[in-house]
Amino acid sequence: MVLSDRSIKEELSAGRIVIDPLNERDIQPASIDLHLDNAILVFRNSSKPYIDVREDLSDLTERQEIPDDKPFILHPGEFVLGSTMEHIELPNDIVARLEGKSSLGRIGLVIHSTAGYIDPGWEGNLTLELTNVARLPITLYFGMRIGQISFQRMTTEVDRPYGSKELGSRYQGQSEPTTSRLHIDFDDRRAGKGG
Repeated sequence: MVLSDRSIKEELSAGRIVIDPLNERDIQPASIDLHLDNAILVFRNSSKPYIDVREDLSDLTERQEIPDDKPFILHPGEFVLGSTMEHIELPNDIVARLEGKSSLGRIGLVIHSTAGYIDPGWEGNLTLELTNVARLPITLYFGMRIGQISFQRMTTEVDRPYGSKELGSRYQGQSEPTTSRLHIDFDDRRAGKGG
């Protein structure tokens, strides 16, 4: 069941859902608007002929900051990683979905490729997978509304929330854009820890 604005406010007041910072005007009928932080990870030109998912990929990106008064220009076909300004925490019986704003979708901005699902127990800022599918460059401003998060109550609390030690949750507690940590799967297999 998707939480209404009234239920979202109740969960926020009880401290079960945390959105920080939060402006009341960002609470929509069934979601909360989220804003773009100033850190952007830009994929730089590499001498590598391909991306090997078995390797640490953190050296493929370069951190840039969006100035307070000037935009970051996202060119057609370009893909960068951004982050929400908001730190988000979910209880063990609520799951969330991240979606783009329709006004941005209508100009060709995609805010996530596949990572729109936020597990119960999540704590941290969300990494955004920003892509321009339009034919013209799109401006991105620090603090602009970039997406919206909605919440669903689960049938029961989960047994192993995101961040549980046995899950090996890779992104728990992140505070800025974070590159893929897929290589950990292969590291664990080589070390005999996974299947």
